Amino acid sequence: MTTTTFSDLDLHPALLAAVADLGFTHPTPIQAQAIPPLLQGRDVLGVAQTGTGKTAAFALPILQRLTEAAASRPGRARVLILTPTRELAIQIDEQFEAFGKGLRSSHTVIFGGVKQGKQVRAMSRGVDVLTATPGRLLDLMSQGLVHLDEVGILVLDEADRMLDMGFIRDVRKIVATLPTKRQTLFFSATMPDAITQLSKTLLHDPVRVEVTPQSTTVERIDQSVLLVEKSDKSALLASVLEDREIRRVLVFTRTKHGANKVVKKLGVERISAAAIHGNKSQSARQRALQSFKDGQTRVLVATDIAARGIDVDGISHVINFDLPNIPESYVHRIGRTARAGADGIAISFCDADERGYLRDIERLTGEKLSIVKGHPFESSVPLGARRSGPAPHQQQRRRRGGSARR
Repeated sequence: MTTTTFSDLDLHPALLAAVADLGFTHPTPIQAQAIPPLLQGRDVLGVAQTGTGKTAAFALPILQRLTEAAASRPGRARVLILTPTRELAIQIDEQFEAFGKGLRSSHTVIFGGVKQGKQVRAMSRGVDVLTATPGRLLDLMSQGLVHLDEVGILVLDEADRMLDMGFIRDVRKIVATLPTKRQTLFFSATMPDAITQLSKTLLHDPVRVEVTPQSTTVERIDQSVLLVEKSDKSALLASVLEDREIRRVLVFTRTKHGANKVVKKLGVERISAAAIHGNKSQSARQRALQSFKDGQTRVLVATDIAARGIDVDGISHVINFDLPNIPESYVHRIGRTARAGADGIAISFCDADERGYLRDIERLTGEKLSIVKGHPFESSVPLGARRSGPAPHQQQRRRRGGSARR
């Protein structure tokens, strides 16, 4: 039988409810291929980029298998997900929260660049799902604060990026501490020799699934980029929204917290806005979406995971308040405008730390995005540069006045 809906995948009722609540009806190809063998406990080798739906492809069967697992002991996790970047780790953790809200599973995320106290406290209780970047995880392991002797499922995500970023040695150190009897899920967008060899050492009789993401942008969308300091993004958004031609706008942030902050800032500017993300109840999301459809709310602020349930014609603009760290997400985001034969406009804010994301997007789409010059919050950092220290003091920067619009 050909799988056409999530109901065909033999998932737990709570997971099906969460999937429906988030607006998912039909599994992507990788979900349809990967979920059945993962539910059976098989190892899986997935050749797929983020943006194909692979996080749900492993999150849903993992959550289902956890319903049969015993509670974790202090300092321990049942599932370990290794990922190369902090941003991806946070996104994966948020998806486990969204999909698992009807279950009693616990989860946390560990990454560097922040104080370790909160992460240590979360692990002290023990968690079902631990998503981590390799460096901070090894650090906490060396301090005796995290133990991996009860991990029954290992996910290695974006293995080729792990290689590019020099994490493979750390990955091997971590894997050496895991039980040999476990289920292993290995995902990589490409399979260079080093990654192929690594997969062979980690996987036992794996099922291979391979999908290619759609990588073309909608031709009717006018795309532009505004270079801006991170601290000026809220003021820039208010400036852009002074243009009353921007009637119904969808704004994307990378995190739920970021979405809430944007709505709060717009409220101060007396701009009607609402947020839609995984922390909102279904009724709250439906109210926000209906208000947006009715034109009562001008700005809807969303995260990527919540946006799939948004099907609204007449969105005049998509604004990427945060550039996505996953280039395929950019394509999905801007496709929310230019529907039903209409033209659309996509505006992206890019701070100094997001320049790499911009290059990834341009590589994927095969086109250079137009840079808007002369807007009132233009970054002082040239496009080819990346600041290594904090942003310069900006007392002289003009905070208001004039619209930064195309």
